[in-house]
Amino acid sequence: MAIKDYAKYDALGLADLVKKKKVKPSELLEEAIARAEALNPKLNAIIYKDYDNARTRAKGKLRGPFAGVPFLLKDIFALTTTMPTRQAARFMPAIPWPHNSVLVERFLAAGLVPFGKTNVPEFGIVATTESELYGPAHNPWNLAHSTGGSSGGSGAAVAAGILPMAHANDGGGSIRIPASCNGLVGLKPTRGRMTFAPDFGEIVDGLATDLVVSRTVRDTAAALDATAGPVMGDPYWAPPQPASYLDSMKRKPKKLRIAFASKTLDGRAFHEDCTAAVKRAAKLCRDLGHDVEDASPNLDQAVLIPAFMALWGGGLASGIDTIAEMTGRKPTDKDFEGTTWGLYEQGRHVTASDYLRAKGHLQAAGREAARFHETYDVWLTPTLSRPPVKLGFFDLSERDVAKSFGAQIDYVPFTAMQNATGQPAINVPLHWNKDNLPIGVQFVGRFGDEETLLKLAAQLEKAAPWVERYAKISL
Repeated sequence: MAIKDYAKYDALGLADLVKKKKVKPSELLEEAIARAEALNPKLNAIIYKDYDNARTRAKGKLRGPFAGVPFLLKDIFALTTTMPTRQAARFMPAIPWPHNSVLVERFLAAGLVPFGKTNVPEFGIVATTESELYGPAHNPWNLAHSTGGSSGGSGAAVAAGILPMAHANDGGGSIRIPASCNGLVGLKPTRGRMTFAPDFGEIVDGLATDLVVSRTVRDTAAALDATAGPVMGDPYWAPPQPASYLDSMKRKPKKLRIAFASKTLDGRAFHEDCTAAVKRAAKLCRDLGHDVEDASPNLDQAVLIPAFMALWGGGLASGIDTIAEMTGRKPTDKDFEGTTWGLYEQGRHVTASDYLRAKGHLQAAGREAARFHETYDVWLTPTLSRPPVKLGFFDLSERDVAKSFGAQIDYVPFTAMQNATGQPAINVPLHWNKDNLPIGVQFVGRFGDEETLLKLAAQLEKAAPWVERYAKISL
């Protein structure tokens, strides 16, 4: 194999080269490290290097669908013995975890070779990756622009060609937002599909989940095969999954009834680039034989946003207070960015009654979404309301929660809904604007139905391939 061809392969493609003995895992790892060393000074996508442990692993006996493929873990909830997980927080000590999370064990069992951790915003709570601890991650399509959040480092590293797939997680859009900003595939699985064992039953009352960002639909499907499934003791499980998402996505989907959003739920227009992306995706779906019409579920933003923020703030407060208990440190405003401290302070004042009523509102939204999907198989929206913003667009020193998060909710008007309802949703990179910035679209499926989303995404990938599009920073 000519190493210069490395970026042309997805993760399964690289694994196949290893299987056929055309390349060694150690050679792939050194290529990934060389790319990281060359590009990361511009991108700031990788904030922790674990090259020595990765080199040892690459020389060992590797098995699984991704055997020998270089990989990066996100600096949030990918707990491992070989690297610290700080969540971009100065308040979190820089020490490795005493054991691997089940997710990390499953990544390792799939044959992946982690060699570092990726950049994130503080505690993953905002839609851009530019923390005080790590500094901003830069979008490889235009270095002045944001990579999205909170899996922004993972998105930048994959889009730049450092590796074909990286770990990501999503509590309000944090897989799909960076996938949109960086021109990648990003699937948020159904609530309960992934486990947080052994340390947690759930994260933020079921809002959060894990998977990857990748360049191809088949890599995402294979990653879901490798990592999905409950562990005894999990608080709830997702509906049964197919024997193989990878096998099932190869089959053409049935004729689908697809609804698309032409405006936000409170009636506001999108940026013209995002409108163009949705129109293009809707036309493509029609051309593929699906029924497409303008419709959206009846979800009240005035109720849902405060309910989501009650859980979001309460979850952050619980997390910070847990770290304080573990370390014996008292949180002060000097330990955190302004936006984090403002949400922490608000979260500490959420009463048990507030929390349970908010949870009830989100569960009612799940019922309404289920009714909507009795008519429609899939809901199509823009992933963002505007193209990727420039770095510094959001004031992360702002402590007023209404101001700081109001701007972000305007930027990402749809993604948190699926975290609230638990539905699967996937970003598909079907459009680039005149400035060559990616403009992703989101497809939302019925609860438990990742299979339909992956089949449709694979069909779209074949009809309008994106894999040959590379960010200009790529080697």
